[in-house]
Amino acid sequence: MAIYDVITGNDAAAWGARLSKVEVIAAYPITPQTTIVEKLAEWVEKGELNAKFIAVESEHSAMAAVIGASAAGVRAFTATSSQGLLYMIEMVSWAVGARTPVVMAIVNRALGPPWNIWSEHTDALMTRDTGWIQFWAANNQEVMDSIIQAYRVAEDKKVLLPAMVMLGGFVLSHTAMPVKIHDQNKVDQYLSPYEPPHYVLNPKISEAFAYGNILFPWDYAKVRLSIEKAMRNAVDVIKRAAKEFHEIFGIWHGDLIKEVNTDDAEIVIFALGAVAEQAEATLEVLRRNGIKVGVAKIRVFRPFPKEEIAKIADKASHVIVIDRDISFGWDGILAGEVKATLHEYKVDTPVTTKIMGIGGDDILPEHIEKAVKEVIKK
Repeated sequence: MAIYDVITGNDAAAWGARLSKVEVIAAYPITPQTTIVEKLAEWVEKGELNAKFIAVESEHSAMAAVIGASAAGVRAFTATSSQGLLYMIEMVSWAVGARTPVVMAIVNRALGPPWNIWSEHTDALMTRDTGWIQFWAANNQEVMDSIIQAYRVAEDKKVLLPAMVMLGGFVLSHTAMPVKIHDQNKVDQYLSPYEPPHYVLNPKISEAFAYGNILFPWDYAKVRLSIEKAMRNAVDVIKRAAKEFHEIFGIWHGDLIKEVNTDDAEIVIFALGAVAEQAEATLEVLRRNGIKVGVAKIRVFRPFPKEEIAKIADKASHVIVIDRDISFGWDGILAGEVKATLHEYKVDTPVTTKIMGIGGDDILPEHIEKAVKEVIKK
């Protein structure tokens, strides 16, 4: 049966991997991610999780190890943050082209220099064009549940792409919240064992073959097109996975987007992860003061929910995008995507960008209220 516990976001990520019955874990420490793999190591050592735990020599090796495990036909997991993600970036790209549906937790942390260990979204958003599916969690329950859903989506035969689950450094990773830890039998009902539809690197069950060999341009283009088709297929798979998760577990985090009070909203705030939940916390005060504000939490950044964003924005008088990141010389990364989407769908709702919380700086309710009131004055 399900149990309830007060746990950190990192422990919730570890529980998501445990309930998904991962078979290989590759681990390399980096603050603030380290306690995820430490918890998994503890369970493996105690015999509570039947998995191979590989302590590798670098983040690059961690991703290489889980790619190899997935290519051999088993469910694999790793986790990292910030500089560690950048160090493994070569293999991050490789995981996509190899069509290995590994899942990785990323505890968002600012990039150096100067050295900083606090939350910022730029690390994961820099990987947006690699071909990974991206889930952004707003609370610890969603961290655990998104990892389970990520395996369901990534391993779908219409997708077969790796997936990231993001949680804010310290904001979620080291903050304890009540979490419902699901019954293993129900998780097994939701998430079947991994059965790759292609040849696996196992000499006992397949003949020798080349894997990831060099291709001429005309064949390489076909491979990249297949990845794009898979990412587009992921849209419906994510929606179905979220719906079935709700039916089995009674929990709804949204599918591509979660909307709060957007139906009658004159101003809609778009944000990722815990920032969106912080924005939700301001709604009651603003609405008591007669300001009709709604929040659209973008739960999945890739594939980007363009159609859903355009429909929400089209009903509003103004859009505010809160970014905990920056693309230097351009804009907030999420804001740039939202603006491009509205241009594509011919939605003329004005968009205001607010960049907050860089390097872990606090994002407080009064900051969000101020952003809303500034828009009203325009």
